[in-house]
Amino acid sequence: MSDELEPHRRRLWGIAYRMLGSIDDADDMVQETFLRWHRRDADEVVRTPEAWLVTTITRLCIDRLRARRTERSAEVDPWLPTPIVTESPERALELASDLSVAFLLLLERLAPEERAAFLLRDVFDVDYPAIAGALGRSEAACRQVVHRARERVRTERPRAVASPEAHAEIAHRFAAALRAKDDGALVELLTEDARLATDGRGVRGAARRWIVGRDRVARALAGIARKRARAGVVEERVVFVGGEPGIVTYVDGVVVSISALELEGSRVRAVHRVLDPDKLRASMGLQECSSRRSRTGAREARGR
Repeated sequence: MSDELEPHRRRLWGIAYRMLGSIDDADDMVQETFLRWHRRDADEVVRTPEAWLVTTITRLCIDRLRARRTERSAEVDPWLPTPIVTESPERALELASDLSVAFLLLLERLAPEERAAFLLRDVFDVDYPAIAGALGRSEAACRQVVHRARERVRTERPRAVASPEAHAEIAHRFAAALRAKDDGALVELLTEDARLATDGRGVRGAARRWIVGRDRVARALAGIARKRARAGVVEERVVFVGGEPGIVTYVDGVVVSISALELEGSRVRAVHRVLDPDKLRASMGLQECSSRRSRTGAREARGR
């Protein structure tokens, strides 16, 4: 792709990922948007390339969301977003809560156009004329859509309660309880109405429904930990997942799950665990790319 589009890549990818909750789909949407830019009519006058690109990727994502709702009817277990993993508290602050698994799941309750309008306005600060152009609706209608979506999100959105360091401490205690396969210790760390979802795309051991209640969640997690211990050497690495505390689990050096912990005070109210091999590869691949960029930036800073 031409260099003229590269300055827009990060913003477009951010829109697509928040719309779709998928690293692979976000990559595809950016690629298709760039292809459409190059295929557009040579006589078409584009005064603001960024606005054209945002409009195009928004419409592509809305179409993808609509198609995905049909596809979901055939899935056998809960769907979870592909997690964005980082090990740095500073990077976790940069990611912010609008990339958390809990927040992206909340957005799944919005209709595609509601989700687009809300994200463009409240996350990316796009003005209403541009949103109206992207959605093909009047500015007044878009204001109403954003207002309704904002009210739903404000009512249901989990609240941030502590610093990344405090979140990491809870995650370390949770990982220690998993390593110990200790139901009782897990119960102490869970809220009474705690929930567990596993997205495995049919992987053996993935629950087909949400598990609800701290005793049931603790038993399920401890049981999985015991099975993994019999399968090989287990490592639980504390990370941040979209700004939330999380755990990457390895068996004999291979990533087998990424768990995002949604907190309520000092306890875990939900465990969102991804087992899907494709999502794990995409997530860890993105982390490796991010780590390489960070190391390169640090070397350049030292060079200066």
